[in-house]
Amino acid sequence: MDLLAEFTLAEVQSWFEDRQKESLLKVAPPSVALKLFVDLSDATLTDATFPNDASETFQKSKVKKVTDLSDLTFEAKSSRDYAWYDVSAFLSYRVLYTGELEARVRFAGFRNTDDEWVNVKKAVRERSIPLEPSECHRVKVGDLVLCFRERQELAVYCDAHVVGVQRRSHDARDCGCIFVVRYEYDGMEESVQWQRLCRRPAQ
Repeated sequence: MDLLAEFTLAEVQSWFEDRQKESLLKVAPPSVALKLFVDLSDATLTDATFPNDASETFQKSKVKKVTDLSDLTFEAKSSRDYAWYDVSAFLSYRVLYTGELEARVRFAGFRNTDDEWVNVKKAVRERSIPLEPSECHRVKVGDLVLCFRERQELAVYCDAHVVGVQRRSHDARDCGCIFVVRYEYDGMEESVQWQRLCRRPAQ
């Protein structure tokens, strides 16, 4: 990614508002996310004051690397069930008194009553990639994967680490390999096949 000029808080807010207006003027498929990426790894606060009676407030900050990424879509982690869902749109944003940025997201396929505020740095990331049978060799022990987990009350996509792989012969259309995963949420382990896995783009 190219490093853009440093943005003031007012410029970032204006950037969000402009794209929100654009999204309202056109009808887009719900699976297409608003193309936004914010890297707060170097974010700092300057000339900030923290009112004692306010839990969150807009503060002056510097936010680097605010970039349109036309070829990316995003997923966000819900605080309700700790599962990851595709983002349909980023609706607005706010900066907490700690300097952290939160975005209000609409999850793909959900109603506006299910919108959530999520921490951009911790709970928004590039969308995971569904695993193809011919790509099973890319999944290795220790990898972070997104795994479809079926529980009694619901079925969701959760983060898990691969703790074992049983390689089996297969062709390009089907894969018989067994992947043993350990879910981050509760440490439970399960053996799954490729259809339930999504790999992280960096892997």
